[in-house]
Amino acid sequence: MIKMEPLLKIENLTVSVCGKKVVKDVNLEINRGEIHALFGLNGSGKTSLIQAILGNPKYKVEKGVIIFKGENILKLPTYERIRLGIGAAFQSPPAIKGVKLIDILKVCARRNIKKIRSYAKELMMEDFLWRDINYGFSGGEIKRSEILQLRAQNPEILLLDEPDSGVDIVNIRIIGEVINKILEKYKRHSERKKSALIITHTGSILYFVHADRGHVMINGRIACSGNPLDILERIKEKGYGECIRCVRES
Repeated sequence: MIKMEPLLKIENLTVSVCGKKVVKDVNLEINRGEIHALFGLNGSGKTSLIQAILGNPKYKVEKGVIIFKGENILKLPTYERIRLGIGAAFQSPPAIKGVKLIDILKVCARRNIKKIRSYAKELMMEDFLWRDINYGFSGGEIKRSEILQLRAQNPEILLLDEPDSGVDIVNIRIIGEVINKILEKYKRHSERKKSALIITHTGSILYFVHADRGHVMINGRIACSGNPLDILERIKEKGYGECIRCVRES
């Protein structure tokens, strides 16, 4: 059997911000059709990892490579990485006065108004299309706005930074259903081409979007990997103290 190249492959990645190392020797492979969950305390390097994948210039890659669709993307600017098929939803995206949500959706969906209206209906965002992006939106509305933009973009890999943070159960369900559509969860696993890396602190999103593999990040390193729901239950029962202890003993 021919082994397929991972959609996203990260090797020995070390990243610094203002001279401080925030990601340390991280190795991660995500195959097509796979969903990975990333757990960790605040400040453990999870968001920094996503920012490095996106090519945020504030995050300096000290060593290692990021390979997407077989190509080392380290020298590519963010917009080229997006064009290749990387999409992201941020934990706290900014409000943008003067730019209507419909305007950015037209760019993402190549001006297909019919699709935009259909996607907006899925996320109960029809009444927000002509409002300034995220301006005056509630927490749940901002999260739905982010997922709506991803739905229109239709990327090959989703980088989701705490899509369940500060969101009630109704909004998590709506967001989860649309994420599943983007990820082609209605297809058999072997036929799915879309993948995701989901950062989650509470783990609530994982009850709606079932992940294939979970990882715990401690002090910039991936400390352990395994079944995401098993990891979540251990964290809920014992906190991250056990994970930190494992890192110290290894």
